Amino acid sequence: MRIAVVAGLVLFVGACDSPAGDGHDPVEFDGAEALVAAKEQVDMGARHPGSEGHAEVQEWIQDRLEAVGWEVAAQPFEYGGIALRNFVASHADLRGPLVILGAHYDTRPVADRDAARPDAPVPGANDGASGAAVLIELARVLPSDGLACEIRLAFFDAEDSGRIAGWDWALGSRHMAATLEEAPQAVIIVDMVGDRDLRLPREGNSNPTLVDAIWSAAQAAGLTAFVDEVGPSILDDHTPFLERGWPAVDIIDFTYPYWHTTEDTLDKLSAESLEQVGRAIQLWLRKSCGEDSPPADSVEAP
Repeated sequence: MRIAVVAGLVLFVGACDSPAGDGHDPVEFDGAEALVAAKEQVDMGARHPGSEGHAEVQEWIQDRLEAVGWEVAAQPFEYGGIALRNFVASHADLRGPLVILGAHYDTRPVADRDAARPDAPVPGANDGASGAAVLIELARVLPSDGLACEIRLAFFDAEDSGRIAGWDWALGSRHMAATLEEAPQAVIIVDMVGDRDLRLPREGNSNPTLVDAIWSAAQAAGLTAFVDEVGPSILDDHTPFLERGWPAVDIIDFTYPYWHTTEDTLDKLSAESLEQVGRAIQLWLRKSCGEDSPPADSVEAP
């Protein structure tokens, strides 16, 4: 592995020079592979900042991305004297207008919605591992699609400690949005997308045009988790990008009953749910970043 420092980012360039696909035969998103990626994270235990699992999942993200040919940039920052780190990955074969696909990888340090064990850490199978697992599987399949967009995969730290000992929400995405110099054409966040009873209404704060495009692609493909109704408005990792005037969407099932409890465990997840989300993003990217895609400025800010 080669290491370099560019504009405040620590770059880790993997030894693998070729992605899983060959650039000609598209590779389809596999929910079973994504579920394996979720399990690997959950097996690390609690992954909140300062924990052993947090350091382990950081190394895992870097290794998994490098193994399929992505260049990984670590974006360090601090909050309250605690060292934190986003990871941003790009691929040499994916160039053009910027699209960011993001998820947080940290877990909540206390299960404050758990009546029995409110001080225990959250296992974070759905709230943390599911979104990161979708990105890991997208990293495997996207280089084969020949997309005419620059895809950046953003793994955000410190999203899930809000209202705990002075911490705020979405710290990693706030740091990235504040330091990002190039305006993205779209930002797609995935969070809590693996539960067995997955139901994805349109998050209330998300960019309507971008939501329409993603949900239309999903529904046309028969992905029934994407329902045509407005859901709750949520502060999540898409919020900092919306605040800068950039089109962003949050794909999230906020009705997950095990949210912020010790019952957020792997048995609550489904490969089929993860596959619906990954396929929807892959289909939207093929339509938006393919040869016949509309102009880059076709998505307007809200």
